[in-house]
Amino acid sequence: MPLEIVRHDLTKMKVDAIVNAANTELTMGGGVCGAIFQAAGVKELKDACNEVGGCPVGEAVITNGFKLPAKYIIHTPGPIWKGGSHQEAELLKNSYNHSLELAKKYQCKSIAFPLISTGIYGYPREEALQIAVSTISTYLLHHDILVYLVVFDKASFGVSQKLYQSINEYIDEHYVEEMEIENKLYCRYDRFIIEQMQESEEILDDFFEKQSESILESSLVHLVEELDESFTERLLRLIDEKGMTDVETYKRANIDRRLFSKIRTTADYSPKKKTAIAFAIALKLDENETNDLLSAAGYTLSRSSKFDVIIEFFIQQGKYNIHEINEALFAFDQPLLGA
Repeated sequence: MPLEIVRHDLTKMKVDAIVNAANTELTMGGGVCGAIFQAAGVKELKDACNEVGGCPVGEAVITNGFKLPAKYIIHTPGPIWKGGSHQEAELLKNSYNHSLELAKKYQCKSIAFPLISTGIYGYPREEALQIAVSTISTYLLHHDILVYLVVFDKASFGVSQKLYQSINEYIDEHYVEEMEIENKLYCRYDRFIIEQMQESEEILDDFFEKQSESILESSLVHLVEELDESFTERLLRLIDEKGMTDVETYKRANIDRRLFSKIRTTADYSPKKKTAIAFAIALKLDENETNDLLSAAGYTLSRSSKFDVIIEFFIQQGKYNIHEINEALFAFDQPLLGA
């Protein structure tokens, strides 16, 4: 199952477990931790945490969710940022991994994380985001669980400023407003009408006389017979040509296993555009190959879509990490791939 970045209130996530960025004493703190205590019920959660007794940095413990929509709360103390030379990165990875393992132990099918240690613990958001995404995505290569990375607002989201600026410049250079395209099309259409009106009536009559019903019918039959392969057929062919397995493909595409199974067994399956693009990214297709795959589903990359332009940017850069692409899409308020 996939990883999805969402802007939401962690305490309102309808998942099996949410993760609390706790302190080692498991006492009620501020920020996200305080909000979780308030939403779960302060007395109930305090009593449960007191019974557990505490938790070392990088480890994880579990309690009931009480009044939360989530069944469980997994508590993990992340590291305090001390400049990066005190094993902060390793401890932060441990917080994510131990939380995921605990969720697996309790048979959770879904879990929602905050960006651990980025509040009062001071972990730089950009680095914390990279650790979160890389650790979770690595875990998902071998396990099936739906993971949400929850951020409350853009201020708490740490996409690389260098990457953001590069994409922004690319959009400025390549993005074409839809109205501009429409105006060009209308101009072309007007010129076409004028040219047609200038044609003699004799030529027009001759043209229409030749369009008999039998010719049209035979043309349609020919077109149907010459239909290209379906999206499913093209996708499966590409997977074989790239020497990839089904599991490797849908995990790299951030696609749910059940959805992939449905696509594989439905010859005429019609995917959403973001799903088709997710497979193109997973297969590391270039721009022409991507459009070829998209065309089988009735789509194409367009310069009038910021979403498409961002995808084009990553393909041209040869960057096919779908989670990195989703970070950028999220930062630009665009739909995410796969999930």
